[in-house]
Amino acid sequence: MEKNMSIQGCPFFTVQKLLAGKWALLIMYFLGEETLRFNELQRKLDNLTHATLAKQLKALELSGLIIRKEYAQIPPKVEYSLSELGQKLQPSLNSLFEWGGEYLKYTSGK
Repeated sequence: MEKNMSIQGCPFFTVQKLLAGKWALLIMYFLGEETLRFNELQRKLDNLTHATLAKQLKALELSGLIIRKEYAQIPPKVEYSLSELGQKLQPSLNSLFEWGGEYLKYTSGK
């Protein structure tokens, strides 16, 4: 990072801000595998509370990383998927996943 660059203009700061939610990385990971409805995603996240998941999904949607598609039917049907911008993040998420696996091996050997 350039010494004169403000933290607001730092790419690391930007990514950290976008993915600051405790569940953001996991949500992005699961949506990278497939389009999911709210309850499907909630089950994959070990029944994370409705309010917490809704808040995190809203933040990711507002940031442009995911797409919320609502179908006009009864009962209401809503699906979540990665946006084009969110899909561009997938290689980085895959690298973090691999690194996390290596770290778990490292720490289990201590």
